[in-house]
Amino acid sequence: MSKPDYSKLIVSPDRLLFTSESVSEGHPDKLCDRVSDAVLDACLAQDPNSRVACETATKTGMVMVLGEITTTAHIDYDKVVRDAIRDIGYDDGDKGLDYKSCSVLVNIAQQSPDIAQGVLRDGKVDENIGAGDQGIMFGYATDETEQCMPMTHVLATQLMQAMTEARKSGAIKWLRPDMKSQVTIEYEKDKACPGHLIPRRVHTVVISTQHDPDVSNEEITRTIKEQIIAKVIPASMIDDKTIYFINPSGRFVIGGPQGDAGVTGRKIIVDTYGGWGAHGGGAFSGKDPSKVDRSGAYAARWIAKSLVKAGLCKRCLVQLSYSIGIAEPLSIDINTYGTATRPESELVDIVLKNFDLRPGMLAKNLQLRRPFYQKTASLGHFGREDPDFLWEKPLELKF
Repeated sequence: MSKPDYSKLIVSPDRLLFTSESVSEGHPDKLCDRVSDAVLDACLAQDPNSRVACETATKTGMVMVLGEITTTAHIDYDKVVRDAIRDIGYDDGDKGLDYKSCSVLVNIAQQSPDIAQGVLRDGKVDENIGAGDQGIMFGYATDETEQCMPMTHVLATQLMQAMTEARKSGAIKWLRPDMKSQVTIEYEKDKACPGHLIPRRVHTVVISTQHDPDVSNEEITRTIKEQIIAKVIPASMIDDKTIYFINPSGRFVIGGPQGDAGVTGRKIIVDTYGGWGAHGGGAFSGKDPSKVDRSGAYAARWIAKSLVKAGLCKRCLVQLSYSIGIAEPLSIDINTYGTATRPESELVDIVLKNFDLRPGMLAKNLQLRRPFYQKTASLGHFGREDPDFLWEKPLELKF
C-alpha cells in the first residue's frame, strides 16, 4: 500500500501551519446555543435580575430545553423556542427541522437554593454578588488583525457570515442552514520577536454546506469559490498552491438535527479564538452574567484586547479564576509570549488598577443584563463590530 503524501504539510523551521473552523447558525449545536440564548433574552427582557442556566438538545423533529431558571418573568417557552428555530431558517422538515411541527419539550426548575445563598448578597443581585460557580476563563488578543483576533478565526467566521447572508437573501438559492468552514494559514515567526506571528498565506480552505438535492457538485464548487471565497479571502493571501475542499464528502442534503444531534455549548472553540490561546472549558450560551464562565471570559477578552491596543504587547493570553460565592477573582495570569514592552508582573498590576473584576461590576460595566445574547450565539463572541459587545471596546489604561 502506498504511503500518503504529507509534503504539503511541511513548512520551513521559521513557519507553522494553524487551522481554525467555524460553523453556521444552522449547525445543530449552534441551533441549541441560539435557543438557550433566546430563553435567556426572554427572561432578561422582563426581569434583568433573572438567574438562568438553560441547556438545549435537539435531534430529528425535537428540541428540548432544560435547566435551572429563577425569574419573575412569565415565559412562553414553546413560542420562544419555535421563534428561534424559525429565525435560523428551519421551516421545512426536508431541511432537517420544521419550527411549526417539531416537538418542543421543556424541563425547567428553579436554581438550587444552595447556589443562590452563595451567589446573592442579602438576597440581592448587586455589584457584590459572588461568582455563580468556580472555574477558569481565558481571553486572547493579537495584533495580526484590526479586530485583534487570529486571522484563521476571522476568515473562517467571515466565510460563514457570507454564506448565511447569501442563503437568507436568496443570492444562492440552493443553500440550506447547516454549514461549516475551516481555514489553514501559514504563519511566519517574527525574527525580531519569535513569539509574534505574522500570517503570510492561506494554505487550505474547506467549506461544507447543506444544499438542495437538485444542485450539482460542480455548481456548488464554482459558486462557493466565486461568490463566497473570492469575496472573503484577501487576494494577497491566496496563491497557486492554496488548496480548496468544497463539500469534500460529496453530497450534503440531509443536515441540521436530522443529520446530527445538537447540544448547547459544544462549539466553545468556534465561540472564542479558533483554537488559539486556551479555553477554560465553560460554555457561554444560556447563562446569565452571574455565571463567570460567560462574564469572566468576556472580561478576560476585554483585558487582553486593551493590553494589545495600548501597545503593551503584540499578543496576549489572560487567565482568570473564580470560586462559587466569592466576588473577587482568585488569580490572574498574563502571558504575552515574549512580546511585551514591560514585565508581565507589571501588566498584572496595571490590569488590577484599571479593571473591577467582580461579576456584579462586570455585569454593570459591560451592561450584561440586557436581552441581546441571541446574536452572540453564532459567528463568535469576540472580534465583532457590534455596539452591544462592550468587551470589544478597549479600555483606556492608566499606567
